[in-house]
Amino acid sequence: MAKAPIDLRSLARGHTVMCIKVLAGIASQKASPKNARVAACAALLDRGWGKPHQTVGGEDGKDIRITIRKMLGKDDD
Repeated sequence: MAKAPIDLRSLARGHTVMCIKVLAGIASQKASPKNARVAACAALLDRGWGKPHQTVGGEDGKDIRITIRKMLGKDDD
């Protein structure tokens, strides 16, 4: 994914406080649809605490093993 220009990121970050207030408002409004409240809560938690780690495992919860059979060099196709 291409990086956003620094000025665009800076402009977006300038709205952080307002966005957090909007998310908190949606999360706290009992009249808001439940799915909107859940999404707002999830967004707030992700920003405050980070997204939870996701463990990837194979069948039966065992580790996934990858075997590389052939490595291609720069000139190989």
